[in-house]
Amino acid sequence: MTEAAELPPAPEEARTVFGDRFADAVRYAELLADAGVQRGLIGPREVPRLWERHLLNCAVLSEVVPEGVTVCDVGSGAGLPGIPLALVRPDLKITLLEPLLRRTNFLTEVVELLGLDHVTVVRGRAEEVLGKLPPVHVVTARAVAPLDRLAAWGVPLLRPYGEMLLLKGDTAEEEVKAAGSALSKLGAVGTSVLHVGEGVVDPQSTVVRVEVGESPGGVRFAAKRAKAARTGRARRRRG
Repeated sequence: MTEAAELPPAPEEARTVFGDRFADAVRYAELLADAGVQRGLIGPREVPRLWERHLLNCAVLSEVVPEGVTVCDVGSGAGLPGIPLALVRPDLKITLLEPLLRRTNFLTEVVELLGLDHVTVVRGRAEEVLGKLPPVHVVTARAVAPLDRLAAWGVPLLRPYGEMLLLKGDTAEEEVKAAGSALSKLGAVGTSVLHVGEGVVDPQSTVVRVEVGESPGGVRFAAKRAKAARTGRARRRRG
């Protein structure tokens, strides 16, 4: 039996959450269960719980993403949470940021196959694209790294008064407490733990929200961004 055959039918909640993009969500789940497993992007043991643990768990993040904003999904991997978010929120402009070529190839194929015109795939690390990508309103990430490290990567990519929305597990509260000092140095002005997906996923998805002030990343990153912007302008003038 192939890994794709082990994918369970979509639950009724998926029809409600994904609406008119339900068929695309099913196609994405099939791709994860087949090519995603074959390419090592997702473990074979995850296939039976793809819907609840991955697609729906990520899609409900949309409950706390503001309307019509720009989003950068850092360390997007197989497209979680970026792809499910894109399926339920066509109003968003989403960048899937991922350093590994085999993953960006997969993401590009998925985006093209599903016709996600509001999604762009960029290969690179967060620290490499600073100043090259326009600052965004929201940075998302899921199970990429501890909170302090995630914030160091993601906060500098934000616009002033933007926010990070990070899918976390049971240790979210402890991570927030441990990262307090690091977050303050990065320009964070507020941190909270939210629970989303009531009636869709059980347990609900846990989201850490990190809000920043007028200088995302703090003074050091403000200088770095300014330098990158000057370099970009100089290149454009020479071009």
